[in-house]
Amino acid sequence: MSDGPGSQCRAAPSGKNQSAFVTWVIIMAKFGNPAHSGLVSQPNESMKLIIAVSIGVVLGYFIGVSLPAINITKLQLPRSIVECMEEDSTSLDTSNSGHDHSSNNRRLHSNNSLSHSSNNTRLHSNNNLGIYVSTNPRGAERLPPGIVVSESDLYQRRLWGNPSEDLHIHQKYLVSFTVGLRQKQIVDAAVKKFSENFTILLFHYDGQTSEWDEFEWSKRAIHISVRKQTKWWYAKRFLHPDIVAPYDYIFIWDEDLGVEHFDAEEYIKIVKKHRLEISQPGVDPSTGLTWQMTKRRRDHEVHRETEEKRGRCPDPCLPPCSAFVEIMAPVFSRDAWRCVWHMIQSAHETIGVVDSQWIAHLNIPSLGNQGKGKNEKAARQGVRQRCMEEWATFRTRMADAEKAYHREMGMLPLKRQLCGP
Repeated sequence: MSDGPGSQCRAAPSGKNQSAFVTWVIIMAKFGNPAHSGLVSQPNESMKLIIAVSIGVVLGYFIGVSLPAINITKLQLPRSIVECMEEDSTSLDTSNSGHDHSSNNRRLHSNNSLSHSSNNTRLHSNNNLGIYVSTNPRGAERLPPGIVVSESDLYQRRLWGNPSEDLHIHQKYLVSFTVGLRQKQIVDAAVKKFSENFTILLFHYDGQTSEWDEFEWSKRAIHISVRKQTKWWYAKRFLHPDIVAPYDYIFIWDEDLGVEHFDAEEYIKIVKKHRLEISQPGVDPSTGLTWQMTKRRRDHEVHRETEEKRGRCPDPCLPPCSAFVEIMAPVFSRDAWRCVWHMIQSAHETIGVVDSQWIAHLNIPSLGNQGKGKNEKAARQGVRQRCMEEWATFRTRMADAEKAYHREMGMLPLKRQLCGP
């Protein structure tokens, strides 16, 4: 082994010859290389050194034969010697000039890991090669992409048999009703208007679920019970867009709707025909107070705009004269629901009322009766007041969010353009 700059280290012997090699290395580290020392000018000293080296090699050989292989990395040798013996035949040259080399320029079997430049992986602080995929859903970055499934469904499965045989039909649509037991006959009539293509989901605000088992369809429906909550509370928590992703359309309906003139399959056909992202059936004007926009028109299949009383529509492109459906019976496409779930508005051209399929609003204040008050009227008034306060809060939040975004981006709010040709 030479000690000049740019020289390469010899590979360390393995097995039983390793001890002899270690002994030789120790002697060389102590006395130096006789070829470059001043000892060559003194024959007697040189002869002694040669004899000592020879004896050391012989002793080391016999020790190596009689003992197991020694792990040289555990010996207290100078660091430069250990690193030299650990490098393989393809490692970089190591010089004895005293200059430090960074870990990026050498590969050490025991200290460093391979580094990768892939955008989808990174080394963790423990220096172990790990997976990190930034495009995975939040919290799943350390999982390999092939195992990540970000969407699910509400399909019910068996507890036995082959999983691939669990489902005889994959429902394409979802309908949910927020219900109390008092309206079970009305809800029963409504559910029967929806075919097997629909998953049926009931949100129970009165805590009573088993009482619905008298209906055959209830046994295959999904029941979620939390007392005294509104349907939007349920929808925000149980209808996440990634959970209802398999469904083309999501119906989020009240419990007090008359459906004598409604057919769900025909409704879906009309919605697809007119490319409506958010819609509702027209409301029979003879059954109670309703907005002009949502009243059924006898001479239309679908309408998107209307005229309201003076002062109600400063902008004909905005609610309640356009881009408007009531909360009693909205229907959302998959993409629209993903937007609405995050409180984002949709364009007015894709929101409409289906006149050829209409419903009757029976105006039964059942949820209002769940409020707090001295009597039923006071309870309903309390619920109504809470609704108005929450609507005002939402409008303020939306306006503040838009202003904050424009301010952060250094933009001026866009002027809304009038709808129409």
